[in-house]
Amino acid sequence: MVHPFTISVDPAILKNLQDRLASTRWPDQVDNEQWQAGTNEAYLQQLCTYWQHDFDWKKQQDYLNTFSHFKATIDNYGLHFIHQKGEGNQSIPLLMTHGWPDSFVRFLKIIPLLTKADENGLSFDVIVPSIPGHGFSDIPTETGMNNKQIASLFAKLMTDELGYTKFMAHGGDAGSEITEQIALYHADSLLGIHLTDIPYHHIIVTDETKLGRNEKKYKEDVTQWQQTEGAYNAVQSTKPQTLAYGLNDSPAGLAAWIIEKFYAWSDCDGDLESCFTKDELVTNITIYWVTQTINSSFRRYRETMTDMMQEMFNPLQKLNPFDKTGTKPNVPTAVAQFQTDLLPPQDFANQFFSIHQWNKMPKGGHFAAMEQPDLLADDIRAFVRTLKVATP
Repeated sequence: MVHPFTISVDPAILKNLQDRLASTRWPDQVDNEQWQAGTNEAYLQQLCTYWQHDFDWKKQQDYLNTFSHFKATIDNYGLHFIHQKGEGNQSIPLLMTHGWPDSFVRFLKIIPLLTKADENGLSFDVIVPSIPGHGFSDIPTETGMNNKQIASLFAKLMTDELGYTKFMAHGGDAGSEITEQIALYHADSLLGIHLTDIPYHHIIVTDETKLGRNEKKYKEDVTQWQQTEGAYNAVQSTKPQTLAYGLNDSPAGLAAWIIEKFYAWSDCDGDLESCFTKDELVTNITIYWVTQTINSSFRRYRETMTDMMQEMFNPLQKLNPFDKTGTKPNVPTAVAQFQTDLLPPQDFANQFFSIHQWNKMPKGGHFAAMEQPDLLADDIRAFVRTLKVATP
């Protein structure tokens, strides 16, 4: 069952947020001007001051509500999503899945670019769900909401609830993992998939003796990245509950944890606001705060780690969530490689995806739809035009 949804936050929650920001207890800082030890204190103080005194949630809430929001009950789970219809005479359904630590706001800039008709009348019906445990989707109350289960919910949303027999799917970050699971288990419903990341578990679980020189170099790069940038992943995939107590209680702590990733993963060259406005950053953080979903957003990491350990150490168990590992879905796949993302060699990715298009972008980072929405929209359109369904 699908029904319209309007974002509305209790003013008491916003007042409590301002009070907590005002009483922030700041730590010391040594040698961190370039964010080398984590979030820079001066910038975080500036952002939190803006959040407390100048940020207008009501204005942002009104903007968010200009999009068509809905909630669907699927398998007794409440799933929030945007469903924005295309303007063209041929409009292709496109499921777009966000990642972490962003939210459905990742796609707000690109939605109007995709729903607009091109010179041939081609547009997209854009569907942007909030991953379970994120934003305004329900918080799962049991374990087991892994990427495979999320993929099943999204596929049912598209086919059973919205009535699309075939659709395109795009994902970045966690969205790439979920999109891959849709391709593995719901290929009959897909026209094609478009990714900005290749799920990293492939290189981790692949026997190193089977890797070529370029693949080994990529695995070394991934290992180095994990050692220098991956501490968040280690915590969120093993002991997320411990971290959640602090971040669910401190808005400054929550902001620090989230914006450090926007700083490190975007193509901002040391200037965060060259890619994102304060309003964009704070709107995303506020959604995590008012919905109290930072902990539930972490749990997907733990689910993924549990599944990866199953794949690596007990792959023959019947309930293995990666029981199609090694299966290459026959779904046309496009990859857009943005500047700051670490992707494997194309030949390695082609072992797991039917790569039809692989383009390296001249600029942009991990949050491509927010940083370079025009480039990403053009790449999606270019890919869809190569598919027979896209011929007007």
